[in-house]
Amino acid sequence: MTVPVWTGLAAEVVAALQTPALPAALASLLRQVAPFTYTVMFGYHGTARPLDLHDDFPSLKRQVFVTDYQAGPYLLDPFYQAAQRPVAPGLYRLRDLAPDRFYQGEYFRNYYVQTGLAEELGYFVDLPQGAMAVLSLMRAERPFSQREFRDLAAMVPLVSAVARRHWADLSQQFRAKAPGGPDGLQSRVAQAFGSFGNGILTPREREVAEHTLKGHSAEAVGALLGISPGTVRIHRRNIYTKLRISSQGELFSRFIGALVAGG
Repeated sequence: MTVPVWTGLAAEVVAALQTPALPAALASLLRQVAPFTYTVMFGYHGTARPLDLHDDFPSLKRQVFVTDYQAGPYLLDPFYQAAQRPVAPGLYRLRDLAPDRFYQGEYFRNYYVQTGLAEELGYFVDLPQGAMAVLSLMRAERPFSQREFRDLAAMVPLVSAVARRHWADLSQQFRAKAPGGPDGLQSRVAQAFGSFGNGILTPREREVAEHTLKGHSAEAVGALLGISPGTVRIHRRNIYTKLRISSQGELFSRFIGALVAGG
């Protein structure tokens, strides 16, 4: 009987539990199943700013994938939004969770395109007390094939069991970074969408701006808010007029700028 190459790496993963070597061991195991360029695991808990639990980016890439992401663009990330709902645990392609106009939206064009990725997959693992970990597998050269996706999906039980054991205290890590602690941005981030354009935009216009920034079409925004696509387009025109802008790119820049500056 031929023993698969990755069984030895699986043993290394088990041996590395509760040690700093665990994330790299898990990534090495998954690379034997299907190769990929980078991996990052973010922890999510409610509307708090994500925690970088592990990544293997070179320094220049880490600026885009981690530092810039945590500064505000994560609010428009399909994986963050899916963790908020939350989706059922499992493996997902980013494109399957993204809004219908994600690849035409400003998050993609102004931020995500900088990553240079061909595709991103994410293992969603639910953790105690409402926390969720998302382990992203990123490939720069080409998308994952259907077979590669199936093989990686077969690893969901192992990835989930390992993550639940190793990051069982994730919610406690978030509490340690609550407002007034070392990560004082949490409160502001939680209110970012609700307060954007406060005093200028109506509550409905802020809702339209939020869903537009997330990459939803007028039809999708209308379905979410229970209004017609035509009404959505009227709201968008009013938003641009009130904010004295003329494009979705300017809307994106205004939102990120307001968030980074303190809203």
